[in-house]
Amino acid sequence: MTTAPIEKGAKVPAFKLPTDDGGSISPAELAGRPAVIYFYPKDDTPGCTTEAKDFTHLAPKFEAAGVSVIGISPDSLKKHQKFREKHDLNIRLAADEDHAVAEKFGVWIEKSMYGRKYMGIDRSTFLIDAKGRVAEVWRKVKVPGHAEEVLAAARNLAKG
Repeated sequence: MTTAPIEKGAKVPAFKLPTDDGGSISPAELAGRPAVIYFYPKDDTPGCTTEAKDFTHLAPKFEAAGVSVIGISPDSLKKHQKFREKHDLNIRLAADEDHAVAEKFGVWIEKSMYGRKYMGIDRSTFLIDAKGRVAEVWRKVKVPGHAEEVLAAARNLAKG
């Protein structure tokens, strides 16, 4: 059951997910600094690979602004690790295999392709402030230029 989409100003819902670097991610672990949480449908597909590479390319600039970047998809940690190695990614990837976190953020939606309906991720990005509130939301993301747009917003947020 998908909850209503999270909007700007909302508190980030409680969650804890394992990450491909052997750690985990939760709002408590992110507290005190801004973060970008982006939801994507599937590892190693064209749009998702481009998005991950774009965030990887800009990762030093996000880091310089004091902003963490975390990608979340329903793929397993093992798939995330292969994805990271294959494309030399340097952002953390979290496994939401039961899509419970995607549901909490309101990004687990009914989709349609070639007339077939199925449930999947609505490519979305959330900029979270240091107090755990949603500062900005991008839904139905078009990948080209997206990471740059998020970086600009993250820099503005970090400046305060």
